[in-house]
Amino acid sequence: MGLKHSNPQLFPGDIVEYPRNEYFSHFAVYYGERDGVPYVAHLTCRVICRSDSDSKLPLFGRALRSEVKLDPLQLLGTKYKVSNMLDDSFPARDFHAAVKPDIDELIGTQLTFDILFHNSEHQATLLRYGVKKSQQIERIYEHIEPAWKKLFEQKKL
Repeated sequence: MGLKHSNPQLFPGDIVEYPRNEYFSHFAVYYGERDGVPYVAHLTCRVICRSDSDSKLPLFGRALRSEVKLDPLQLLGTKYKVSNMLDDSFPARDFHAAVKPDIDELIGTQLTFDILFHNSEHQATLLRYGVKKSQQIERIYEHIEPAWKKLFEQKKL
């Protein structure tokens, strides 16, 4: 399932990955079609600001006023792929019995986005599998942990 303007076959409950750069991607869950338009549910920091003090961008990797939104599939990008990355480790939850009702309940609810503990990948895996995991953050930790460990041992941190 490639990227360059491909149209992989999507099934409700699939995790859709939108690569943003070499390190991070944005993740969503395929919801299905409405009036012939494919939709995805995703955790977003894109909220309506009420005052100048509100911020659309995460500060220190956190955004207190985030929410799960339902948007047209291609609004998030034309380069995407199906990424059901944990299918070998966890069973996918039934879309109509579990995932869809959870999405419907979450839409419009304010949540905290946290790059390390609750990002779009965490939200997508929580919806599909009932488990919060972010492999992209785990890969980052693999590089950070050895450096931190060395600094702790040298009592420099």
